Amino acid sequence: MNVSPLDTRVPAVLLRTDRNPFHHGTLGAVRSLGRAGVEVHLVADCAGSPVGSSRFLRATHTPPRLGARLDEFAAVLRRVADRVGRPAVLVALDDASAVATARLREELTDGYLLPDGPAGLAEQVADKAELAALCGRLGLPHPATALPGSPAQAAAAARELGLPVVAKWSRPWLLPADAGLRSTTVVRSAGEAAALYRRSEQAGSRLLLQAFLPPGLDRDWFFHGYADRAGVVRGGGPGRKLAAWPPGAGLTSVGRWTPNPEVQALSERVTGALGYRGVFDLDFRRDGPTGAYHLLDFNPRPGAQFRLFTDTADIDVVRALHLDLTGRRVPDGSPVPGRTFVVENYAPLTALRPPLLPYPPSRPGARELAWYARDDRAPGLALWSLWPRHALGRLLAPRASLPDRHHQAPDDDRTDGRIEDRAQDRADNRAANERASSP
Repeated sequence: MNVSPLDTRVPAVLLRTDRNPFHHGTLGAVRSLGRAGVEVHLVADCAGSPVGSSRFLRATHTPPRLGARLDEFAAVLRRVADRVGRPAVLVALDDASAVATARLREELTDGYLLPDGPAGLAEQVADKAELAALCGRLGLPHPATALPGSPAQAAAAARELGLPVVAKWSRPWLLPADAGLRSTTVVRSAGEAAALYRRSEQAGSRLLLQAFLPPGLDRDWFFHGYADRAGVVRGGGPGRKLAAWPPGAGLTSVGRWTPNPEVQALSERVTGALGYRGVFDLDFRRDGPTGAYHLLDFNPRPGAQFRLFTDTADIDVVRALHLDLTGRRVPDGSPVPGRTFVVENYAPLTALRPPLLPYPPSRPGARELAWYARDDRAPGLALWSLWPRHALGRLLAPRASLPDRHHQAPDDDRTDGRIEDRAQDRADNRAANERASSP
């Protein structure tokens, strides 16, 4: 009988305010901790979601309402803590949740275990304008960025950066649900940039314009990791995006664990310089002419494909978090280069193929599927009953409500409400600089 390396006396509470029912990273976290014997509670809207059918899920709880104030957020988490009945590791699964829980850290310490880091840092790195400033101070490659102060300045900045440019709202979790605004957009004229600036008050945060980094082969990279109490990065690695949805500009549908010393060094450098603690997901775009890896996104929480980085000790970033916060040593596993992760509703044909690279017989698990698992079949079966209706509904929706093909859909989400960061908009967030810098 295998003994879990995790302290199974300490439950986990997973928090996601995004209403996206097909966020596979949530299921990955449920399975990762549940398989290790941890009691898993999920604070999320599971209506119409395959996640709710997982056998590793102990209970679900109603999340904060869309647009909830911070005090309402705190009230929900206190109520969940009372129901769980003992201190639990709290895992935020979207940027909005990460920002909120970091702001509430002192207030939540009686019921939850949370990473300890510089106050306000999660909010700072999640803010696209603040991230650009941080990269400037640290000397890290980042797309040239302008923060216009008027429509005229927006038009001038777009021309100066060189059209097309990438337009981003600095705090996408503040975007109103019904405004028709995307977190990231490719702007193709100075007039478009000026018109977008005029909606700044409605958007709730600053507009920034960034240089468009052309797409190309071998340019989209990400790094997932966990910075422990001492600041040492554990439980992750560098990965390459092999396919995305929408094609060329969207979330990772197929990713591969690929050694990249430069991406690893940049990731450890930025988290070390900032004193960051906790799980993180970084997105990079390699600039063709210079070869420099530009930091596009710093997500202060697990990326949707975090299970890609499961090492030989069976440790991923979520397990590393639980081990560290409960005072246990994180085992020293070895990387598994060539391991792939496939999101089968976005890459159905890929899911049916054999692994992309030969895999040594001594290392089973060359590929992991986002939804199907032999030890937890119900979510995979539920996916194929729920997904066709969802996809058809999006197909038949009014054109204005569908994602622009030039927007990016981050690996993890779409923004809905004042404190939400939704999967398609997160996906929309990577894609623009990923189309503008590739998936």
